[in-house]
Amino acid sequence: MKNLNDTLTNEQKEFYKRQIQLWGEKTQASLKTKKIAIVGCGGLGCSLALALGSSGIGFIDLIDFDDVSVHNIHRQIGFTTKDEGKNKAEVLKKLVKKRSPFVEVESFEVDFHTFSFNEDYYDLIIDATDNLPVRQQIDQFSKQKNIPWLYGSVEEFHGQVCFFEKSSYESIFVVNDRKPEGIAAPIVMHIASLQANIALRYLADKPIKKDFLYYCFFDEFGEYTVQKFGLPK
Repeated sequence: MKNLNDTLTNEQKEFYKRQIQLWGEKTQASLKTKKIAIVGCGGLGCSLALALGSSGIGFIDLIDFDDVSVHNIHRQIGFTTKDEGKNKAEVLKKLVKKRSPFVEVESFEVDFHTFSFNEDYYDLIIDATDNLPVRQQIDQFSKQKNIPWLYGSVEEFHGQVCFFEKSSYESIFVVNDRKPEGIAAPIVMHIASLQANIALRYLADKPIKKDFLYYCFFDEFGEYTVQKFGLPK
């Protein structure tokens, strides 16, 4: 059961000092009661878990059935070559808990379909996968449970982010088994950072744009551009 204690210890006040300067103790303490699920513990998932764990989100569930592979480590900042062959969610859980002593982290070494039978309540579900059918499953699960979810995708030098509340994922995207092309490591961290900022603002009860797609990319000349699209509801 979630710990609904909405006060901060002196140790926590010191740990989160700069964020408390940003929005006060009451908001920082409220983050202790929030619970999120991060689906996928690869490139996006590593950066998301580290950013949101160190920001004080109280309960984080990590879902990934896959193991660490050397050819992915360049963009998966939670792992080293010594982690090859170990489950991603379990390795990432240990790292987040080591860096963020005030956060409860659980790992689920299963696919999302299996995880979806979990009866726990979440304040937010965050997509960190590279799989379109799984995102469709996340959208359907979230609509059924009345839980918002935060989409993120990366490929080559571009990426997309959207906070889904009322809009439907499959009404916007063609769902198939297409796999992404090559990926540059910095764009993964950039998109994860955008996701984490939106998630943190939402969980801290700050305004965000919902059902609004951000398309971020570098063009052939290296110029950075963000395009924004409101989605039908």
